[in-house]
Amino acid sequence: MTSDQSRNSPQPTARKRPGPTPGTDAAKRGGEAARRKYGSEFYSRIGTLGGRATVAKHGGEHFTAIGRMGGEKTKQRLGYEHYARIGHLGGTRANKTTDAGRKGSEA
Repeated sequence: MTSDQSRNSPQPTARKRPGPTPGTDAAKRGGEAARRKYGSEFYSRIGTLGGRATVAKHGGEHFTAIGRMGGEKTKQRLGYEHYARIGHLGGTRANKTTDAGRKGSEA
């Protein structure tokens, strides 16, 4: 084969994945059907197994490292103000919960 032939040969196309296109109503119905078939406990269990396997392979520090990287990326993308805003929201909700608890215990 000459270099001209290899340059003009068609590129392999990506294989279409089976199933509905992600994000469509058909995909949503498929996810709901799987949840009914296996139950939420199944997904909780396999998530736990995956987490344990990751800890066994990479160690617990792995989660600390990837969390830090994600936080840094979020800070670059959304800025410090994002953390100030969500901190304020969390504090507001915590105060409402605490206030509701106090009102309930006074009765």
